[in-house]
Amino acid sequence: MPDALLWAVAILLAVTAGWAWNSWRHRVATRRPGPRADKGGPTRTGGRRTAPPRPRGGGRPTTRPRSRDDRGAGTPAPGEIWWADVPYADGSGSKVRPCLVLRADSRGADVLKITSQDKSDRDDHVRIPTQDWDPGAEHDSYLSLTEPIRIDSADFADRAGRCDADLWQKVRSLRHLPTS
Repeated sequence: MPDALLWAVAILLAVTAGWAWNSWRHRVATRRPGPRADKGGPTRTGGRRTAPPRPRGGGRPTTRPRSRDDRGAGTPAPGEIWWADVPYADGSGSKVRPCLVLRADSRGADVLKITSQDKSDRDDHVRIPTQDWDPGAEHDSYLSLTEPIRIDSADFADRAGRCDADLWQKVRSLRHLPTS
């Protein structure tokens, strides 16, 4: 057999094996939820978005609630709560979640993450009233007071509302957080 024919067969086998592997991986990935998919909102891992999971057993919907504010989209301002695509701390992806805007400019904003998980036993989180900006919430959420995260303007989705005035004053008084 000539060398060119051997190379052609080897390349054809390699392409076929790659296609089969990719097809198998895609099938396996669609059978089970992605990382943290059950925590609400769409996730992005490796640059690919997945659909939000459907609630099981009559639970709370996992999609973000619509804004009750007339303003809707626009430019984030300090003291506002927005739904944004916030990256995970380990850099493995991101998740659409509520966040408190500390400082904003035309390119993006510095924000603090808000989680619905109970963090009452931690000093680096503070309870944040949720009913004003998330009417479907069953309990208050927790604001992370650790280092702010920089979010690009394009990653902001909808304005949810304003931060509680007392909490906003407390956040502004923290020296390690930049506020406008």
